[in-house]
Amino acid sequence: MKYIMDAQIQQIKTWLGIGSINIFGLPMSGKDTVGVQLAEKLGAKFLSSGMIVRAMEKATGQNITGNGKLMPSNVFYEWVLPYFEREDLWKYPLVLASIGRWSGEEDEVMSVAKNSGHTIRAAVVLQLSDQDVVERWEAAKLLGDRGLRADDADPQVFQTRITEYHEKTLPVLQRYQELGLLVSVPANGTREQVLANVIEALANFASHTNNFIPEL
Repeated sequence: MKYIMDAQIQQIKTWLGIGSINIFGLPMSGKDTVGVQLAEKLGAKFLSSGMIVRAMEKATGQNITGNGKLMPSNVFYEWVLPYFEREDLWKYPLVLASIGRWSGEEDEVMSVAKNSGHTIRAAVVLQLSDQDVVERWEAAKLLGDRGLRADDADPQVFQTRITEYHEKTLPVLQRYQELGLLVSVPANGTREQVLANVIEALANFASHTNNFIPEL
């Protein structure tokens, strides 16, 4: 099994180069967890939209996303997109967690990524139902393993995040699908199983797409 996964990882590395893989999913679907692990396997750098935004909110004393809604696109462009140009990332592939979640942002993200040498080669969506993520949220709240973020303490805020995903992010995924970049992966297993699912799906995708890069 390890031999198979190692071969799949090498296949993904060869296909990806210093490009990017963008991971999407409902809240609590495991985007950051899978993203960090995948980046480690690929020798890539990990960029999380949520982590960047929360750090900037803290640094600027603002609370833009505390109500569960996505940040305005102009703020997203200002805070997040400059990371693609960072010199310490130039030589590395990138694993992204939900970079560009609001419909209309995806083309700008793909353009900036391409211009920086980190062309987005695939968009992975971790598939879970609304009920699945609510159950995960309830379990995490009982265990206290997600920190003190407002969206983990307030059911209404968490539900707003789910609604925002359906209304604003699903059209983003549709755009990636139209471009032939969407990779759908079941995410209702253990963390190890989900990571293995992602690696297998990306290896299969790489074998079928090779050097294909869509015209935006």
